[in-house]
Amino acid sequence: MFDPIMLPISIVVFLALTFDFINGFHDTANTIATSISTKALPPRVAILFAAVMNLLGALTFTGVAQTIGGKIADPLVLDNGTIIVVAALISAIIWNLVTWYFGIPSSSSHALIGSLAGAVIIGEGYLSVNYAGFITIVQALILSPLIAFTVGFIIMNLIRIIFKNSNPGRINRNFRIMQIFTAAWQAFSHGTNDAQKSMGIITFALVAGGIQSNLDVQLWVKVSCALAMALGTSVGGWRIIKTIGTRIIKLEPASGFAADFASATIIIIATLLRLPVSTTHVISSSIMGVGSARRFSSVRWSTAQQMVIAWVITLPITATLAGIIYLLVSLF
Repeated sequence: MFDPIMLPISIVVFLALTFDFINGFHDTANTIATSISTKALPPRVAILFAAVMNLLGALTFTGVAQTIGGKIADPLVLDNGTIIVVAALISAIIWNLVTWYFGIPSSSSHALIGSLAGAVIIGEGYLSVNYAGFITIVQALILSPLIAFTVGFIIMNLIRIIFKNSNPGRINRNFRIMQIFTAAWQAFSHGTNDAQKSMGIITFALVAGGIQSNLDVQLWVKVSCALAMALGTSVGGWRIIKTIGTRIIKLEPASGFAADFASATIIIIATLLRLPVSTTHVISSSIMGVGSARRFSSVRWSTAQQMVIAWVITLPITATLAGIIYLLVSLF
């Protein structure tokens, strides 16, 4: 006998995997942009390499998924939880596609979190949002780029001091080799954090729909989200790669290594703390920090300004869009 709750849950799973797939070519482009722009890895090799490392990273942790699944709102007390999740996912997917089309490295994390909060507010009221948990997530999203900028700045200065008398050609060759490892570290860390957001949203829907009673991530959810992100990564995101790899600063192997190492470390620490962060914000900020260490004027601040504007407007726009979509979906 057909269970009526399975239709909306199936829609949620489809949309969540679609979001994960889009996230794969939208955000994973950030993780390999530096290694491609410095010619440490050929583009196709870098993309396939990142897809494998993303898959491994996505299968390794679940803490961030549980944060997404329970810190923004309690799915056990929502009357229209599955509709809320459907509206949030549609909103986040639309925003990701729009920013991808225009080559804007905006945050999929901001899009999903803003959308979920907006849909909860319209669907269940302001009091249904867990503001303490929501603020904790937003604080992590704000602080992580600032920390990444600082760490990138420090690492690049250390490299300049340590290797100031070394042969430039040899330094470039050595750092290109090292970038292969930092690109892997970068893609793995991305998988540990970003793929879990879709795992969390599916788990949220499963709890809201009464299919499970806790926020434990089921194995099929982990595997399907990991595979969706890996497939999305294999498609590539050339518009974002161009913006990250060439339009912020002119990257060299040493600066690419510094940016990759700084951002990947920040992301993996956030994962261990169960905090969702924006890989886009973290990677872009570490590149800006690295560029500032070389010469403040070497950073194309006009591009950086456009990114910051996109980052700032993502939360309110996606929250509003999700609220509108919730009203439309609830009509059916």
